[in-house]
Amino acid sequence: MELEGAFTIFLELCLFFLLIFTAWVQINKKGNLPPGPTPLPFLGNVLQLHAGNISQSFTKLRVKYGPVFTVYMGSRPVVVLCGHEAVKEALVGQADEFSGRGKMASLERSFQGHGVVLANGERWRILRSFCLTILRDFGMGRRSIEKRIQEEISFLLEEFHKANGAPIKPTFFLSRSVCNVISSILFGSRFDYEDKQFLKLLQMINERFTEMNSPWTQLYDMYSGIMQYLPGRHNRIYYLIEELKDFIASRVKINEASFDPENPQDFIDCFLIKMHQEKNKAYTEFNLKNLIITTLNLLFAATDSVSGTLYYGFLLLMKHPEVEAKICEEINHVIGPHRVPSVDDRVKMPYTDAVIHEIQRVIAPLGYPHSVTRDTHFRGYLLPKGTDVFPLLGSVLKDPKYFRYPDAFYPQHFLDEQGHFKKNEAFVPFSSGKRICLGEAMARMELFLYFTSILQNFSLRPLVPPADIDITPKISGFGNIPPTYELCLVAR
Repeated sequence: MELEGAFTIFLELCLFFLLIFTAWVQINKKGNLPPGPTPLPFLGNVLQLHAGNISQSFTKLRVKYGPVFTVYMGSRPVVVLCGHEAVKEALVGQADEFSGRGKMASLERSFQGHGVVLANGERWRILRSFCLTILRDFGMGRRSIEKRIQEEISFLLEEFHKANGAPIKPTFFLSRSVCNVISSILFGSRFDYEDKQFLKLLQMINERFTEMNSPWTQLYDMYSGIMQYLPGRHNRIYYLIEELKDFIASRVKINEASFDPENPQDFIDCFLIKMHQEKNKAYTEFNLKNLIITTLNLLFAATDSVSGTLYYGFLLLMKHPEVEAKICEEINHVIGPHRVPSVDDRVKMPYTDAVIHEIQRVIAPLGYPHSVTRDTHFRGYLLPKGTDVFPLLGSVLKDPKYFRYPDAFYPQHFLDEQGHFKKNEAFVPFSSGKRICLGEAMARMELFLYFTSILQNFSLRPLVPPADIDITPKISGFGNIPPTYELCLVAR
């Protein structure tokens, strides 16, 4: 029996080392990838990648390996692009080749390649074209959506006045308001701020964004092959997204009950019309799964980006009260204390515009992964079809060649010597190339109107001295999660 046991252990060890050898061979035969740290079999570059702040890990590797290098997330090679030149060369100069969406196992588990964000190939092209058309039809970038935003801001200002200058946590105030703007397009109406279903929806959206950037989810994206079978915190994002999908499905049923193809009221109605038109086709991308997940994609993107920028922006302005003072001076000069701010005011307010750009730059996200759609030659390397690519937007937005003080909050990055607004080609918070954000025009409009309207009516008062305000992200993943804080909004 002892001999049999020893033989079994010997066979298991042989199998283990065979698997290691096989994995090592696979790692070293994939194309001609850029250099990078030597990976461990199965584990990849776990020793070099800090799951709590993966962006910082990439920054350290860039110093050693240059602007283009390879890391292994488990056994999966990922080519990392740093700085404006490398990212632009890929996403713009070779736009078709780098237009694929890279693997995000934590989201793929729920989305399975459906929806406009994670889709690839013809499905992605069809859904993206449809979304752009419908969003424009409902006023994205036009005067009609501006009025919706102004109306929603008026409700937010009322809520702020009710606080009467007492300390508040701005998270839910901002996310309720911003979410209602996209909800009016997706669902045809806004939610009451005290609606229990709406509050639960926002809680899940905010928690999902935190979970998506957590170390557990980053580990899951590296080792999903094993972790998908294990219990633990990494499964939380899956259950949250499934609940959110159920919410969207319930909204679709409401639309179906009152559906009038001659009079579409919202995005869901427009998608249902396409489903009806193509119901007899042997194959169509206009199906219930793509409707639910695309609607969810748009809800996430519109809520996360704008409310997160406002939330982080308030913190930066309290850290730099002299900047807030100059914005208020410009508001008083151009708009005055009573007129509702308009997008037309932006060209007359270069300092405010520069500050908003600088906020977006400073809180720069890591960005979403791409993949190459065919075997691709890039800077002397060969990236096999399907290779994942991380174009680090944060490294572009903090490229010292384009920003004088990349790690400081310095609105003058976007002002010339005469104080006029100055564009910067390395300003890419919405990404660039074929995967550029669908809602960029609406997001830029929202940011300007929210910041100017709130600062026209309120002063931001921190609960601690400006010097003691910590702006370091509490979590840094695909996006940066700012520290939790309270503030007082004092009526002007």
